[in-house]
Amino acid sequence: MNIELRQKAVNSGTSLMEYILQKIDVLKRETGINRTVFAACPNSISVIKAALRAAKRANAPIKFAATLNQVDTDGGYTDMTQHEFVKTVREQARLINFNGPVIIAVDHGGPWLKDIQKIEKCPLEKAMDSVKKSFEASIEAGYDLIHVDPTVDINVPEGETIDIEVVIERTVELIAHAEKFRREKGYPRIAYEVGTEEVHGGLADMDVFNRFLEGLKEELKKEGLEDVWPCFVVGKVGTDLHTTLFDPVVAKKLTEAAAPYGSVIKGHYSDNVDNPQDYPLSGMGAANIGPEFTENEYDGLMELSSIEKDLFERGVIAKKSNIKEVLWNAVIKSNRWKKWLQPGEDGNDFYSLKKERQLWLIKTGCRYIWENPEVLAARNKLYENLYNNGIKAETILLSAIEKNMDKYFFNFNLIDLNKYLL
Repeated sequence: MNIELRQKAVNSGTSLMEYILQKIDVLKRETGINRTVFAACPNSISVIKAALRAAKRANAPIKFAATLNQVDTDGGYTDMTQHEFVKTVREQARLINFNGPVIIAVDHGGPWLKDIQKIEKCPLEKAMDSVKKSFEASIEAGYDLIHVDPTVDINVPEGETIDIEVVIERTVELIAHAEKFRREKGYPRIAYEVGTEEVHGGLADMDVFNRFLEGLKEELKKEGLEDVWPCFVVGKVGTDLHTTLFDPVVAKKLTEAAAPYGSVIKGHYSDNVDNPQDYPLSGMGAANIGPEFTENEYDGLMELSSIEKDLFERGVIAKKSNIKEVLWNAVIKSNRWKKWLQPGEDGNDFYSLKKERQLWLIKTGCRYIWENPEVLAARNKLYENLYNNGIKAETILLSAIEKNMDKYFFNFNLIDLNKYLL
């Protein structure tokens, strides 16, 4: 994944992500054009393949931001450990001869952000220890960035926000642990990202935002970590799980507040955003997109299912995959859809929900069950039925995801960025 650029970062005494951001800043001063790094949440092997193909076509870097629900020492719901994930990305890049920069990152690394910790109501010490072990595994595997996010606390009453001083304390504890491990083991420098978990609130108020940055600076200095500073700070810029309008005014304020510290703002939940072109115009450093690509993958499978249905009715295949029924049954049976229920919705009867809510929950919930044996079997049957009739099923599926990724590469001003980086 571009050894030459990584070596340049090492020679300059910085991490790969920070090196790329520095180059983007130089280009901005030279051309007046800002660029926003595109980060894909790798919730399936199809998303990984599509992201690499889209990055190759755009001739641009691609960042993968993997939550600990997705990829962890227990395999996560993608069935990949950190080492397996990095090896998979490298393998898929090699298969399409993509030599551009690939940044691998932990997304939302903090206590109780892994679903099982919340379900089991883990005590703080156990939850923090688990996160620290995950960070160690990520560093060993070759990750480039860690998002440190201790902004959720199951002991804080619903409707209240965790105290910002507690967030600072736990952020520093996790960064200090990661740095101690990295330095003792002799691994290359990594970058850090800090900030809020968008669903649960956090760094929304400007006073709190500024207090967080100032407090973080002070506490890192006390730990002897003056040379460690997050390149990304997550900001609430209008988007969340159920909204799609990016707020450029708020983004610009946050960007201006973070700039004196040497950080840029990162947007989360940028899925299906109405105005992606405003991200670079507002000075946004990066943006995460994830659930949107699960929706695209589902839509791609439904397109293949429609083709399969036609072939079956023409009598040229013996048995359908029934992919739609298998997906719906798997998501409902998993109970993961309950995580996203809104107030007033019945968590005991999926089919009591409105049709449009059912479809939304299925689409967003598919990411949790892609690796279920019955789902894999149905997908393999679907692909086989189409391939036997001269139809390139996976190409059709990946194109459904890539089309939306192309939109972000273009609107974030990333086309041919590798030409300048390399």
